[in-house]
Amino acid sequence: MVIIKDHVNFASMKKSTIWTLGIVMGISFLCLLYLQVSYIEEMVKMRKEQFDESVARSLTKAARNLELDETYRFLQRDAERTIAQSDTNRTDSINIVKLNSSYHSYDGISMFRMRMAITSPSLAPKAVISKSKGVGNNSFSQSLELQREIIKNKYVYQRNLLEEAVYTMMRTVSDKPLERRIDFSKLGGDLKSELLDNGIDIPFHFTVSTGYGREVYRCSDYEEAGEEYSYTRELFPEDPPAKMGLLKIHFPTMNDYIFSSVRFMIPSLIFTVVLLITFIFTIVVIFRQKKLTEIKNDFINNMTHEFKTPISTISLAAQMLQDPSVGKSPQMFQHISNVINDETKRLRFQVEKVLQMSMFERQKVTMKMKDIDANELINGVINTFALKVEKHNGKITANLEAEESMIFVDEMHFTNVIFNLMDNAVKYKRPDEELLLNVRTWNESGRLLISIQDNGIGIKKEDLKKIFEKFYRVHTGNLHDVKGFGLGLAYVKKIVQDLKGTIRAESEVGVGTKFIIALPLLKN
Repeated sequence: MVIIKDHVNFASMKKSTIWTLGIVMGISFLCLLYLQVSYIEEMVKMRKEQFDESVARSLTKAARNLELDETYRFLQRDAERTIAQSDTNRTDSINIVKLNSSYHSYDGISMFRMRMAITSPSLAPKAVISKSKGVGNNSFSQSLELQREIIKNKYVYQRNLLEEAVYTMMRTVSDKPLERRIDFSKLGGDLKSELLDNGIDIPFHFTVSTGYGREVYRCSDYEEAGEEYSYTRELFPEDPPAKMGLLKIHFPTMNDYIFSSVRFMIPSLIFTVVLLITFIFTIVVIFRQKKLTEIKNDFINNMTHEFKTPISTISLAAQMLQDPSVGKSPQMFQHISNVINDETKRLRFQVEKVLQMSMFERQKVTMKMKDIDANELINGVINTFALKVEKHNGKITANLEAEESMIFVDEMHFTNVIFNLMDNAVKYKRPDEELLLNVRTWNESGRLLISIQDNGIGIKKEDLKKIFEKFYRVHTGNLHDVKGFGLGLAYVKKIVQDLKGTIRAESEVGVGTKFIIALPLLKN
């Protein structure tokens, strides 16, 4: 007992170690996944912010270029009108120049050179040598003062012209419809150029609408994809609201552009997930192998105990047969022979269980298939098993209602299937109530159905899903005289599946259990 207790503690310690390792590694993988996902989210957020800023700068610059372009076009037209008006006075100007072509000088400076100095200051003389004696300095000072006055007057005149042009532009240009104020093709080119300057080289689509929402332009290749994530910019914001415009732009492939910066993280994330799944699978396999090892160890202990009893009994009977007095008593001799025979059968049954375990390890069963009348075979098993049921104060009934009962099976293995299910009913009978075992056959959907129903202790729902697993045993079975190794129902399921059939169990605790087998009928 001490050895067994120590073994249990050792097993528990090992299990706790596996759990500790699994939890630590699992938390580590989850933390790694969290860090990777957080990094990806942060990178995407930063990429989105950079994209928004770049688009905002591009729209601002494009809108500014639009205003400058409008101003330039107005000034160009105004200059052309001014030149046209000045051409009418050109003849008079030429005559005036001819009258002054004698190069009259003013204190040593010709009038021609004075005009050149005003229009082109770089051509002004560095020094002036007066030809008049005694008045040279005064003449030079007067000349400089004259130049300053002329430049000042010209500046005031040009400023007044500019203010007049701006006023005229504000008065006349803003009165034009928005579609006449904007060169949309140039606007599209400016948008593309500015976006490229800010590092954005992806397709885009844009529209221009009035301040009241009326759309006045839509690009020729406009697509609605990505329209929910659009950017807007006011055009001519200094104009009255009715004269303002609204530029709206969106990018169909914006998400691809943003996530392109984190695509290199996707393989790393996938590898981490694969490693996590592999680790979890490994832990599950370790626990299954550990459980299987414990079950096999328990099986070996039970098998040793089951073998030990009949071997000891046979050995004792053999020793008794060596006694001369036994040979003189036929009754004693017959009794000892019966004991040896019974214990031999019991030992053979246990050996068959071991062979079944070996069969499951190989996952291979040799079948000797032949045509069998299921009703006839089941009736024979019932007649043989009736004695065992009556021994436990039970009763077995048969309702073999199947009209078509010919099946193609292995006779030995099919017999063992029926016998194991009946034996299972005896094993799990209720001690306080008489065993009632019912076997029934019927036809349904071209198949033969066989049910074996008892009124035993029943099986819990959580155990019902596992009863067909190898080495699994319902714990309450240890309360009965018949003990097993958890191979009976697993053997039954494997044989039924190899016969191309199905088996299911229905059970209720305290009511009983029903096993239903469905097999294909023999084809004529």
